[in-house]
Amino acid sequence: MPANETLEKRNPWQSFSRLNLGYVDEQYDKYLEEPDSVDPTLRELFDKWGSPDSLDQDQITVQRIGEDQSVGPAFDLNQVVGAVRLAERIRAYGHLLAHVNPLGENHEVETHLMDLAAFNLSPKKLKAIPSRVIWPEAPDDVQNALDVVNYLRQLYSQSIAYEFSHVPDLEEKKWLNEMIERKRFQNQLTDQEKKDLLKQLTKVETFEHFLHKTFVGQKRFSIEGVDVLVPMLDKIIQYGVRDGARQIMIGMAHRGRLSVLAHILGKPYEKILAEFVHAPIKSMVPSEGSKGINYGWTGDVKYHLGAARSIEEGHQKYLLQYTGEKNEAHGEVRATLTMANNPSHLEAVDPVIEGYTRAAQDNRSKEGYPDQNTEKAFTIMIHGDAAFPGEGVVSETLNLSRLKGFNTGGTIHIIANNQLGFTTDHRDGRSTAYASDLAKGFEVPIVHVNADDPEACLSAIYLAYEYRRTFHKDFLIDLCGYRRYGHNESDDPSATQPILYRKINNHPTAAAIYRKKLEEKGLVTSRELDSYQKHLQEKLQTIYNESREQKSKEIREKPFPEKLAEPLDYIETKVPIGELKDLNQQMLNWPEHFHVYPKLARILKRRKTALNGGNKIDWGTGEALAFASILKDGTPIRFTGQDVERGTFAHRHAVLHDVETGATYSPFHHLKDVRASFDIHNSPLSETAVIGFEYGYNVFAPETLVIWEAQFGDFANVGQVIFDQFVTAGRAKWGQKSGFVMLLPHGYEGMGPEHSSGRLERFLQLSAENNWTVANLTTPAQYFHILRRQAAILNTDVVRPLVILSPKSLLRHPKAASSPADLSEGHFQSVLEEPLTGDQPDKVERIVLCSGKVAVDLAVEIETQSSRPDWLHVLRVEELYPFPEQQLSRLLNQYPNLKEVVWLQEEPKNMGAWSYVELRIRKIIPAGAGLRYIGRPERSSPATGEPEFHKKEQKRIIAETLHKDF
Repeated sequence: MPANETLEKRNPWQSFSRLNLGYVDEQYDKYLEEPDSVDPTLRELFDKWGSPDSLDQDQITVQRIGEDQSVGPAFDLNQVVGAVRLAERIRAYGHLLAHVNPLGENHEVETHLMDLAAFNLSPKKLKAIPSRVIWPEAPDDVQNALDVVNYLRQLYSQSIAYEFSHVPDLEEKKWLNEMIERKRFQNQLTDQEKKDLLKQLTKVETFEHFLHKTFVGQKRFSIEGVDVLVPMLDKIIQYGVRDGARQIMIGMAHRGRLSVLAHILGKPYEKILAEFVHAPIKSMVPSEGSKGINYGWTGDVKYHLGAARSIEEGHQKYLLQYTGEKNEAHGEVRATLTMANNPSHLEAVDPVIEGYTRAAQDNRSKEGYPDQNTEKAFTIMIHGDAAFPGEGVVSETLNLSRLKGFNTGGTIHIIANNQLGFTTDHRDGRSTAYASDLAKGFEVPIVHVNADDPEACLSAIYLAYEYRRTFHKDFLIDLCGYRRYGHNESDDPSATQPILYRKINNHPTAAAIYRKKLEEKGLVTSRELDSYQKHLQEKLQTIYNESREQKSKEIREKPFPEKLAEPLDYIETKVPIGELKDLNQQMLNWPEHFHVYPKLARILKRRKTALNGGNKIDWGTGEALAFASILKDGTPIRFTGQDVERGTFAHRHAVLHDVETGATYSPFHHLKDVRASFDIHNSPLSETAVIGFEYGYNVFAPETLVIWEAQFGDFANVGQVIFDQFVTAGRAKWGQKSGFVMLLPHGYEGMGPEHSSGRLERFLQLSAENNWTVANLTTPAQYFHILRRQAAILNTDVVRPLVILSPKSLLRHPKAASSPADLSEGHFQSVLEEPLTGDQPDKVERIVLCSGKVAVDLAVEIETQSSRPDWLHVLRVEELYPFPEQQLSRLLNQYPNLKEVVWLQEEPKNMGAWSYVELRIRKIIPAGAGLRYIGRPERSSPATGEPEFHKKEQKRIIAETLHKDF
């Protein structure tokens, strides 16, 4: 008989009478309790055929026959199927039964979903089914289906619970099942490790208690209630450094930040206490390997600050918590630990820290795309339970996790779940059962763990780390705890959560619970723990006393950096014409058998003669030459945004597509003698997360020209938080330098409210202290030079971000073109003079100041007039911030008969640059001249939705500008 043949055999119980079956059934119950107590003949039948109860339903023996031709016992298939379904139900929904809430308030669940009766099962029926039938991988001590059910119930209903039924990949699901059900992730701590764990919890608690009683009512966003977060971070960092990670990035909001800074980043207690008492200790060099604790000139509150720390060879452990004693055993730096600064917009740091990590993973030292090594760096992201489902940037960031241009090989997410958002409980804060449910949509495995069970929490961290290391994907731990005090320590939560806080006030701390457990096991004594705690308290008190003695009588703000006040006009940006021609030719030499779309090929080949004498360069060619020359100079470029490979308006084509094979080719990856990467990616339909990611990438890779382009300028609206809290103020608050470039397509072409304005006014309102450059350009040469200037200042003290209001209709406009000499001999000019006007200074009575596309519209209209208006001169303000006050003042004073200065803009009067430039122009306007605004009136919407009305308004403002009415 073939080895795999399926046989059907008659059940022997069918030959028994009902009377005899009653006896056999009685003997079977004894067999289940004690097999040796029944007759050997019956025992053999029971071993082979199982329960006589199975005779009540249709029988079939299903057995794969091996070489010995033996036949296995018969089972009721309905019961087997029911048992399998029950086991799967426990795996999928066992988390509903788990004790993951330390306050004992588990979800109200319908437990009948996992009752035996729901599957027409009973303990007796389950005992009759060997475990291997429903679970081939069952442990040896799990012998029958009832054992399986009890084993799984016990496994899935402890202080750690699992949700991964939503993970579609079968290999991942099998791996997770085996790790959990074989208990491979549950690290058995040694006695010494348990004692160390208790000391960590005691240190955290003592630190927080000291702050609470010493600085009554001061905000610190205590970690108490999720204290175990510190040992969890300590452990995962050890794993990462052990396996070769060289950069570990942490992003987190306020809750627990001071404890993490102190005990993970090694920020000295002296420095933290000095910040509470305003002692002048910010100049103190951090000890214990801690470095990179930076401050800008305006600074930030202590629970927003980040830090960096070296983890060095020679330490007994990879990470040593701060003790106050110097450790001289320094050696080679093995890794660097970085916590990003984070503003009050809690989750805004999420994409920023992912950008840090990707920058740390990328090797940008050769042509083409960077080589990414996801083992070099990884991210630990700590979320709030209200913020995780509540803030859209979380979803946007999760969506980046598997995209080619943005993935970082998996992030470890931890929700520091304190069950409240300020005063709002979860019933009002989310529409899901768990705070973590958002992650299910991105197929992220989830573990819920009780923050009062530190050993379970360390097991959860190990599982998360191993999953990331194995599959290079995100993993989420829902650390279920509570909040010992209010949202902050000056807030009383009992007014809105009286019952909850009655429980919390009577609930022992995690350290107290674990201490009791270890004392009962005889691993520690009260005497040694009390002594250790007293030592910590005395140390903190001593540090505090010293800090009070150094307290400043007067608080002074740090001065604005002098370097940032320096102009950038000394930077040389021209490129020899021969080099430009060579680069241009290289970019048009795509492979012989690469089939470019014929229409596009014809357009691109026109660029071959663009650098010949007498010809003109359009915007796309100027940009391409800027990129190629920057790469040739050795500066890597990273460029992302929606549709940036082609360009929203089809002017770029940095990545070509073969029309026959679909293969891609980028000319920027094949330039001769280039040793710098060109990393270009279309981004998802996201602004906040992508802008944050690119900002973070640039901060961590300051030598890289990082560019983000909005599909339309107004799309930047959605990223306003990143502009406000990181890009504009990061250096002033945190000393965080950036040369990030933002391209915002802007210009009024009758495309309606949302696609007309890049909201220039918002960027100008945020401009101060040379925090960035804001430009509205009209020629490719200006764009070429400002990009090269930006590349030149990267990684220097004068670096600052760059905002460019880039064109749409000007991309191919004949009046918005440059000569080859403008690139090879010119430089960036903050102000351009209109060559069609102003050639007779004595006759000029009106000077028009304008910026961007409207300047070109005005030039076109002037050119069509039969006689040029000699009473008019036009100046294009190309760089709006810093405002070119000196250049404009010099130009305005060249016209002795000037009567009027006009500011011309397309935007409504309450938008655009008018509110920003008015006072600045009044400051420099010559005596006797007036100032006038020409443009659209104040409006609530940026532009009209009616194309004909748009044309009429545009015609009016140009006509008004050219009408001599004085």
